[in-house]
Amino acid sequence: MGTTSRPPARPGVLRWLGYAMGGGLPARYSPWVLHDTTTRTWGLRHLARALVQMAVPIVLIVALVPAPAWIRLMTALGGLLLGLVFSLAYMAETTENRVKKAGYPPGTATAARERAARVREQQERERRRAAAARRAARRRARR
Repeated sequence: MGTTSRPPARPGVLRWLGYAMGGGLPARYSPWVLHDTTTRTWGLRHLARALVQMAVPIVLIVALVPAPAWIRLMTALGGLLLGLVFSLAYMAETTENRVKKAGYPPGTATAARERAARVREQQERERRRAAAARRAARRRARR
């Protein structure tokens, strides 16, 4: 994440699809990769990439397997659920690998997420202290 206020350059749809399928991006997108894997919604972004990866085999199963529709759909659903379980189980490792591919040292994404969590916790503590001070001031004013 940079010191500038401009958001990092986003890849186009085709590049993002390649990235979602596990490919790398050119170096100019490295700040975006770090943002993608460390922003507050990084887990949802990971799930979106996982669903894109699983879409191809699911479509092939539903379209090409010679079986009744209910068997094809149940097979696709089972594969999707199993794929999501594995995707969630290895979410942190997968995102770290993406950040490493983008040229950052291992552990960068985890450290950035932990740093952001500490900042959010500090802001929440300050918000609660300010709210408590306002309540105390209102109580004193009522007396």
